[in-house]
Amino acid sequence: MNQPTEKKVLKEWQLLFLLAGIQFTHILDFVIIMPLGPRFMQVFSINPQQFGFIVSSYTFSAGIAGILGTGFIDRFDRKAVLNTSYLGFVLGTYLSAMSPDYNTLLVARIVSGAFGGILGAMVFSIVGDVIPYERRGKASGIIMSAFSFASVAGVPLGLFLATEYNSWSAPFWGLSFFSTVILILSHFIMPSIRTHLEKNEYHSAFKVYKIILKDTNHLKAFFLIISMMFAGFSVIPFISPYMVSNVGVSEKDLSYLYFFGGGATIFTARIIGILADKYGKYKVFATIAVLSTIPIYLITNLPQVPLYQALIVSTLFFILVSGRFIPALAIITGSVLPRNRGGFMSLNSSFQQIASGLASSISGIILVKNSDGSMSNYEYVGYMAIVATLIATYIGSKIHVAEQHHPT
Repeated sequence: MNQPTEKKVLKEWQLLFLLAGIQFTHILDFVIIMPLGPRFMQVFSINPQQFGFIVSSYTFSAGIAGILGTGFIDRFDRKAVLNTSYLGFVLGTYLSAMSPDYNTLLVARIVSGAFGGILGAMVFSIVGDVIPYERRGKASGIIMSAFSFASVAGVPLGLFLATEYNSWSAPFWGLSFFSTVILILSHFIMPSIRTHLEKNEYHSAFKVYKIILKDTNHLKAFFLIISMMFAGFSVIPFISPYMVSNVGVSEKDLSYLYFFGGGATIFTARIIGILADKYGKYKVFATIAVLSTIPIYLITNLPQVPLYQALIVSTLFFILVSGRFIPALAIITGSVLPRNRGGFMSLNSSFQQIASGLASSISGIILVKNSDGSMSNYEYVGYMAIVATLIATYIGSKIHVAEQHHPT
């Protein structure tokens, strides 16, 4: 393959950093909910099941929107779909900030999720369209580093705003303003991406679903993301409430978990992406996935310990659990041909969101809030996550690269 020119590399990096910025705000809007869990439970007088529904309402909405969008998403310029979805997401975030009660917040999360589901699919569709497969692991690492920055900068800042203004809505106001700036930049910087339209012969929405769902390679990719969501989001939404109620971490110190965990993954995400390109996506994915079962077990069985021990376990959890997504997403985006990638990624995002919503809802049912404020049964949630991780490792070995099998 010809080496890209300096100008092409510059444009590629500009695009990746813009997409990473969009992904940063999209992820932060979702993850900021989790460390605010103890505050939501107190302010709205809700239990773990109700808090789990705050999380899952977003993901279920994103899943349904993605399914509906699958049939037509590949008919349009990627830029138009991305910016329209981002506009809806920004409006949903403003609505979240203005929510006066629990029920209104649920509605706001549904609105944000509906647009966020398509938004996430578009980000990785553009990566798949623009970045060659041999460099896609590194590119995915850059996009996934948005999670790291959301954790190391966004979450601590959000918690600071919530504490400083004594309001859970303060982080959403700040995120709304920042997202508006990113939306304006995207309007002027994002190039038109229409190459997928040149070979797209499918005009019927029904036929798009049929083309995507009849391919066994696509189905394996969907099962991979579903099992990974169960492996992650059965545990992640309840880390903060568990750390506060069972481990003895104060709400003020929660930001350290995200600061150190996110800070570590800023470096490890890019390293993992480079290793995936060098040694093979599946080999790196399988290695990290199996290793991730260790911090999953530790964090869901953690007793009261000093803060530094909780930070060691949570940082290891961040590095490995988020790290396995980097090669996995490269595997998933490579499992589909470019002409079907937008619809495929939209449907993939739907399965991802619905699975994460189910995982958090099931965990909320398993968990029990005791009279002393502590939580029970978190260890069973961890065992479920470990089994799902091993299933994902097996499924990943069965997926092939579509672009290599069908180069046209």
